[in-house]
Amino acid sequence: MDNMRLVVVGAAGRMGQMLVKAIDATEGVVLAAALERPGSLAIGQDAGSIGGLGPLGVAISDDPLAALLKADGVIDFSAPAATLEIAALAAQARIVHVIGTTGLSEADLAKIEAAARHAVIVRSGNMSLGVNLLAAMVEKVSKSLGVEWDIEILEMHHRMKVDAPSGTALLLGESAARGRDIALDEHSVRAREGHTGARRAGDIGFATLRGGTVVGDHSVIFAGTGERIELTHKAEDRGIFARGAVQAALWGRGRKPGLYSMADVLGF
Repeated sequence: MDNMRLVVVGAAGRMGQMLVKAIDATEGVVLAAALERPGSLAIGQDAGSIGGLGPLGVAISDDPLAALLKADGVIDFSAPAATLEIAALAAQARIVHVIGTTGLSEADLAKIEAAARHAVIVRSGNMSLGVNLLAAMVEKVSKSLGVEWDIEILEMHHRMKVDAPSGTALLLGESAARGRDIALDEHSVRAREGHTGARRAGDIGFATLRGGTVVGDHSVIFAGTGERIELTHKAEDRGIFARGAVQAALWGRGRKPGLYSMADVLGF
């Protein structure tokens, strides 16, 4: 089988550069095109040179339609509005769309589900093996413990992150809620301030920290009477997300249209 031709959205950003490097280092894939937003100073520059790899012969463009027409898949860690545009185009082109974008609203997710009727979409709040293993463990522990055990999710990221809670924190929250067979949106507490009263049994709390250059720290705390269980993952290198995304694209090639997760890719 020929190399899978991949497009990177946001190729000049930190995550985009990691994706370009991961594609270059992975057998079976090749960088077909690189995209940036209109007006970006990176337009016209070589995607490899920006990432420190040296010239790859792929100039960064702001034309997603032309890029996707010559590709087998697209990897997208951008912003919600851009992701929805790419999802619509990828569905028309019937190519694999790997989504690592966070901060998506319920309305955004509904549009992505609609696009998945026509193309393979792999969407996850985190593409790393470790975090998805953690999510599986959280679901199992949540199912094993009673509602008298309180669940709190603590996350910390770099100062430049714009959405909160993180996509990974929400992924872990969904795992905890699934373990208890409840809806996260009905039992989620995102902020506490002032005189809040006692904690409601069954709630899943979120706490957000921002600062420095932290790639991503996540802890799920199960607090019982007189004892506590803490499950933690610390990301030290963004490359883990890029490698996971490329693996997801390869996994999705040739599959039936549908909305998949990294749990599907990793076989959890």
